[in-house]
Amino acid sequence: MTRAKTPATAARASETVADRIARSWVSFVGSGPGDPDLLTVRAVDLLRQADVVVTETPDHAALVRTVLGLPTPAEPVEPAEGEAEVEVEQVGPELVDGGFGDDGQPLTHAARAKVVVKQAKRGLRVVRLLAGDPFLYASGPEEAQACAKAGVGFEIVPGVSSVAAVPAYAGIPLTTKDHREVAVVSCGDNAATRTDWTPYADGRTLVLLSAVGQIGDIAAALVAAGRSPETPIALTRVGTTTEQTTLTSTLATVAADVRAARVAPPAVVVVGDVVDLRGTLSWFETKPLFGWRVLVPRTKDQAASLSSGLRGHGAVPEEVPTISVEPPRNPLQMDKAVRGLVEGRYEWIAFTSVNAVKAVREKFEEYGLDARAFSGLKIAAVGDKTAAAIAAWGLRADLVPSGEQSAAGLLEDWPEYDEVLDPINRVFLPRADIATETLVAGLVELGWECDDVTAYRTVRATPPPAPVRDAIKSGKFDAVVFTSSSTVRNLVGIAGKPHPSTVIAVIGPATAKTAEEHGLRVDVMAPKPDVDELVGALADFGADRRLALLEAGEPVTKPSDRKPAARRSSRAKA
Repeated sequence: MTRAKTPATAARASETVADRIARSWVSFVGSGPGDPDLLTVRAVDLLRQADVVVTETPDHAALVRTVLGLPTPAEPVEPAEGEAEVEVEQVGPELVDGGFGDDGQPLTHAARAKVVVKQAKRGLRVVRLLAGDPFLYASGPEEAQACAKAGVGFEIVPGVSSVAAVPAYAGIPLTTKDHREVAVVSCGDNAATRTDWTPYADGRTLVLLSAVGQIGDIAAALVAAGRSPETPIALTRVGTTTEQTTLTSTLATVAADVRAARVAPPAVVVVGDVVDLRGTLSWFETKPLFGWRVLVPRTKDQAASLSSGLRGHGAVPEEVPTISVEPPRNPLQMDKAVRGLVEGRYEWIAFTSVNAVKAVREKFEEYGLDARAFSGLKIAAVGDKTAAAIAAWGLRADLVPSGEQSAAGLLEDWPEYDEVLDPINRVFLPRADIATETLVAGLVELGWECDDVTAYRTVRATPPPAPVRDAIKSGKFDAVVFTSSSTVRNLVGIAGKPHPSTVIAVIGPATAKTAEEHGLRVDVMAPKPDVDELVGALADFGADRRLALLEAGEPVTKPSDRKPAARRSSRAKA
């Protein structure tokens, strides 16, 4: 395939090499210890402006896509025989690997510098991502010197270093009022014998990097230098991510404990009395859903807020689209209804979902209309999320249920038709093709005539990859969150039933009924049909479960860690 040309590339193609070097610039940006939320505001801004991003670690590409909201790149498709190659427009900045060579081996500092300078000389906006902080245990200084020697301008954007961030995420402060000094030691090969540990025998807090493989020898060297064998020590793996784990021990027992737990790098090691504070200050690994692998069966464009909420409680959401939203097969009914809206045919329009708002808005844009066409029309929304989507259009919902946010709740507050007060008796109801008749029947009972129009269709998505289907059926997911009856039906249809050990969380009674009809035992139901409420209910369930395990003196496990023979018989309603 032909490499796409960005607008910046095309515009600068005619420049001379000297011109490009004169205007070249590199931003050395610290990517932090792993959690994308720890990127600085300046770092995110530079990534948005970048033409080229030179990465350091394999996960940097995914980090850039996450921060910029870019889709995962599709596999390249070779043209058929006799067909011309297609020029494909590039989405987002060009990604260049600056950490590993073609042979898969890590590049030396000099080789990394050459990659950065080569990209800078193209005259593009280059961001060089470096793990942690660019000037702290990183190749940033050498690469910046290479830029200076080549006449390339640069800037340094500090990042959050793992030295401080990982212990903080483990609940271990490096200093307190009683422990004011801290030392950082980067442990190379044979650190136990090559390093003079005597200066570190005075009780100060130590942060050890690259020490996991030789921790037993280092611990013995520290004891030989004068540290107490009972000195607390902690090793935190994959810090600041939901895969984080922390092992606490002492200098006397850490070697055996690490072998037993099979602790592998990367990990940050903290030595000192401050480790004991983890018992009361551990905040990240004690989140109610920490490390839970949660299946989110939704349409891709609807999963963002749900997944974000789950991550906030420590979960690892995995989005598996089960339905896609498509236009109606016959658009004439929708076209007629929109024309009727503009001509003043309706007294009310009732939106029962965010998708309905989106469908009507797209139809308006197709006709060259805007929100002014709603003048004189009363607007109803089934819930707060739908009302927010209406507000984003510059409109305000006149009616939102005061109680249950559902079709039934909307009918509770809907006024009866009054021949004197209501000049028109007709309601426009744009909705999904699989919606129930509850609202229509209720409106007719109240004296209204209803134009029930299919605004969009929900179509079953293609089955997920085989490993995901296996994970669903074998109990490798800790929980599944269902936000509608259709997500239940479609997930079971394309991937099979979740394992009995998997916690089932649903958004409301209708979804719970569908889940039970498909042989699923519902564990959690939101107190009202709202995504945020659903996330909160699942988090409460996880917190209660964690507390029960601790009170029973059992280790805190995830639902996927144990496979009970039978599911709980009662439904937990948070």
